Amino acid sequence: MPGTTAVPTLPRCPRAATGPRPASGTQGARPTLHLDRAAVTANVRTIRAQTGSRVMAVVKANGFGLGTVPVARAALDGGASWLGVTDLDDAELLRRAGLTAPVLAWLHPGGLDVEQAVRARTDLAVGLVEELQQVVDQAPGLVRVHLHLDTGMARGGVPRAEWPALMRLARRAQDGGHLRVVGLMGHLPEADRADPERNAPGVEAFAVGLRLAVSWGLWPLLTHLGATAAALTDPATRFEMVRIGAGLVGIDPSSTTQLRAAGRLTAPVTHAAEVPAGTRVGYGGTHVTTSATHLSVLGLGYVDGLPRELSPDAAVEIGGRRHRVVGRVSMDQMVIDTGAISYPRGTLATVFGPAGTAAPTVQEWAAWAGTIPHVILAGIGSRVRRTVA
Repeated sequence: MPGTTAVPTLPRCPRAATGPRPASGTQGARPTLHLDRAAVTANVRTIRAQTGSRVMAVVKANGFGLGTVPVARAALDGGASWLGVTDLDDAELLRRAGLTAPVLAWLHPGGLDVEQAVRARTDLAVGLVEELQQVVDQAPGLVRVHLHLDTGMARGGVPRAEWPALMRLARRAQDGGHLRVVGLMGHLPEADRADPERNAPGVEAFAVGLRLAVSWGLWPLLTHLGATAAALTDPATRFEMVRIGAGLVGIDPSSTTQLRAAGRLTAPVTHAAEVPAGTRVGYGGTHVTTSATHLSVLGLGYVDGLPRELSPDAAVEIGGRRHRVVGRVSMDQMVIDTGAISYPRGTLATVFGPAGTAAPTVQEWAAWAGTIPHVILAGIGSRVRRTVA
């Protein structure tokens, strides 16, 4: 008809195909971070067998994003005998959940509250002489204390020059009935290199501190120095107990031991479209399609902890295949190029999961983002639903 503008026909994707229909129950699904409890339990058993030491399961940062209490329960099932937290609020959370294992809190980002520690039946690590004096001054009863020595991190712990003053005060306070010195701890700065020579200065410093404590009559002591990487690679760091955090959830910073990934992140397709060649994708149009293709959108973004900038290799798994992430990750969304396959809304994608499937691992995501797996896993935000299997 006169005045009518013809609508151009877009070139279609060759061999366009419809992907698998959404599984039953996936319609209305939300982005979800799944905890595999059995993996945590298996990892603790692996580490106990390899080290021969007692294990403190460090469930800081909300159990590396997977849930403080469920990760703690799974670790105890695997034979962990202690639990470690950074903040006394987490210690109280464990106690309210009915967990009775010994708990140590040592970083105190919310401040050192001696009464709260006693109420939560939680051991306190003290990393300054004045912190130890605070425990003495505020103790409503006998407080259990671990002396935290700086053995090379300069990130916490009593500086070496102050160790004699620390031991003197600890012995006097223990004799006065204010506290009981239960443990001695330190940390190693380069254990992830899997090179015992790099640990040697820290191990020797810790040994000096231990000899000093014994000379002041502070014995017996529960000694713990090595975290996951050191525990798995250097017997000299193990002492009586090892502190395992990342290893609980399948991350070995030394990359020497096969552990099971405990986290799997999934999200449904929320939008799907076919686009022509030359389509600019996302903010800034940093990706331009080179041919007609299908795009799927997932409702996850940097507000949920996914890195905004990724290498071109970044991908997710949908329908048993890997599909590339294209364009910049937005605050609430990310775009996936699915090529000739059109996936219906509600189809579940796996962003990361265990090795041995088509899904990327959290280690791959860390490499794509130029960071470490801890950042990816622990950074998944609170909008993402958590489940336990």
